Amino acid sequence: MKNGIEKIFTVILLIISMLSFLFFAGCAGGSPAEEQPVISEPEEEEITDEEPTDEDKIAGMEITGNINILSGYEISDTVLDSRPIAIMVENSPDSRPQSGLIYADMVYEVVDEGGVTRYVVLFSSHEAEIVGPVRSARIYYAEIARGFDPIYAFWGTYPEGYEAIKTMDLDLLDGNSDAYVPYTNSGWRDYSRSNITEHTAFMSTTKLKEDAAKHGYSLKGGQSPLRFKLDAVDSERGNISNITIDFSHNTFRVDFEYDSANNNYLKFVAGSPHTDYETGKQIAVNNVIVMITDIHGPIDASGHMVVRTTGTSDTGKAFFFLDGNVTEGTWERTSIFEPFKYKDSEGNIMLFNRGSTWVAVIQDTAKLTY
Repeated sequence: MKNGIEKIFTVILLIISMLSFLFFAGCAGGSPAEEQPVISEPEEEEITDEEPTDEDKIAGMEITGNINILSGYEISDTVLDSRPIAIMVENSPDSRPQSGLIYADMVYEVVDEGGVTRYVVLFSSHEAEIVGPVRSARIYYAEIARGFDPIYAFWGTYPEGYEAIKTMDLDLLDGNSDAYVPYTNSGWRDYSRSNITEHTAFMSTTKLKEDAAKHGYSLKGGQSPLRFKLDAVDSERGNISNITIDFSHNTFRVDFEYDSANNNYLKFVAGSPHTDYETGKQIAVNNVIVMITDIHGPIDASGHMVVRTTGTSDTGKAFFFLDGNVTEGTWERTSIFEPFKYKDSEGNIMLFNRGSTWVAVIQDTAKLTY
């Protein structure tokens, strides 16, 4: 009996030992395929007490990707991806209607000596075979252009202007001479347009690019102050239809009328439609920007002006017209080598409609009505 109990006890011990062995072997000896994968939680955006950068503060949904930096349109066979070409174009009454403005991506309009306005005309998305009448540069026009890192083309300037512009590290093409900066012989005069020589100079973006290549200038690159969005849907469009900018005299008064059907702004100058010389089409833009800055002068016997083109948001008020609405905000940049930054009143980077943009630079909000 004693031996029987011992046998039973021995069998029980063997069974317990086998079960223990199987348990621990199963824990330690499973195949890799049977292992449970390590699942990590999705990484969340790090939250800190630091304020987000300006680039993170966007006023809406931004269009990005393979787009032109000045128009926002997708690069294609019909939308170029070229380095901006900035050309000086005049706006005296005898120069109207001008050529090529309807193909520009951006135009900056600023008052010049005698209250006459002049344009810094920027091309990137499209070529313009005839641009003009082309006129001389001024220091502040060159400063505006510099923020785009463009090829900057003009027809002369005064000696002090040349000296200042040469310090701006710009790729320059002067249609007047090679006395100060690189010369372009691609410009021409068309005396059928006027019997006054100063209104007869013209340039072509394609010919300027050919000359630029000869001078070793890159045709790629550039900078832009604009970020883009889709047009507002009909229900979000406003009814601010009439925008008036009084630069100096009625001869240079600018009006924009909002076309809600096309969601753009028709341009008028001195009370008449502002048209293109070759096509007769009225200029229409998708965005209108009005920048307020310091403008002083004349500062010399020639009537030259001084225009502040840098500053902080505290000193740079701005108005942005798009989608039939207006947004009050600011402009800023700390250096002429940087593009302007356009922000709404809450400090968010403004997003603009794709297409063309007209920028008016004036010294007082009293010169703007809408």
